Amino acid sequence: MSADTAGPETLGSLSDEPQHQDPNSQQAKEIAGKSPLRIALGRLARDKIAVVCAVVVLFFIICAVFAGPISHLFGVSLETPLASERVDGLNNNMPKPEMGPPFGPFTWEHPMGVAPRTGNDNLAYWLYGCRISLLIAASATLVASVTGVVVGLLAGFLGGAVDKILSFFVDTFLTIPFLLAALTLAPILNERFALYDSYATIQKFSLVVVLALFGWMGTARLIRGEVLALREREFVQAARVMGMPTSRILFKELLPNLAAPIIISVSLMLPAFVAAEAGLAYLGIGVTDGVSWGQTILQAATPTYFREYPQYLWQPLLGIVALVLSLNLLGDAIRDALDPKTRR
Repeated sequence: MSADTAGPETLGSLSDEPQHQDPNSQQAKEIAGKSPLRIALGRLARDKIAVVCAVVVLFFIICAVFAGPISHLFGVSLETPLASERVDGLNNNMPKPEMGPPFGPFTWEHPMGVAPRTGNDNLAYWLYGCRISLLIAASATLVASVTGVVVGLLAGFLGGAVDKILSFFVDTFLTIPFLLAALTLAPILNERFALYDSYATIQKFSLVVVLALFGWMGTARLIRGEVLALREREFVQAARVMGMPTSRILFKELLPNLAAPIIISVSLMLPAFVAAEAGLAYLGIGVTDGVSWGQTILQAATPTYFREYPQYLWQPLLGIVALVLSLNLLGDAIRDALDPKTRR
């Protein structure tokens, strides 16, 4: 057949994929029967950057969960000794040479050295600071995700007045600057609960509430948009015709089809909360009564310590950078793996 008499090109002919695949071929057998989750996990396993980031995140999770046993393994703890035992008062309160680098050789007693002025062990504070950061970020992510998913489901499926009211609340919270609100709430909480014995726990709980309060709107808008498209699909219409209750339609029919955007939202929200927790602690409005990477950075930012003992600042800072960067890259990889249109 000549080029003039050839029929119009179809979409399949423009694709770089083969138009006809032998169903008995090895590739066809590998693809057949695979669930979307298995396909996504296969894509992630082939992504070297995603694998490296997953290993880094797993390392931080292990450090956070097993901070106590790891500290015990190295023989370090959060107990504050007499400062004169570990720091030299004649040398700007810097660690003594026998307490490790940079003023002395590496020692297993204090692998990451000790803090200036106080003599606290840096490794113990780094491990427990990792636990606090991940605990607060994970708790805030869980609360914000659940709130955003529920609000998005209700607004998108019910529509009408419910959609308008919930969308109004979403837009209202989006107009409030997060940092300004945190700066306003922190002094109120400090003055109200400062004399309580459980002030440290109350402070962490309040920080989770503040982060979640200003973090659920993006998830809600994303889920609402997805539900607006899904509610017109045949399986939802069939469920309505069968008289299925609204709660069952929302959580049994719609929610399983929203797994991909929810996972993507969580994977991007978690690193944002890790960075926010450290930033608030550095500003003195986050975790101020207890162990925190942000608190260590705040104390290490003193010009004397920064110049003469830089590892005191760089240890928690590198931890935050590595964790946030790995979580962000892993979140991007998960988004690409769950997207059926991507060829990665």
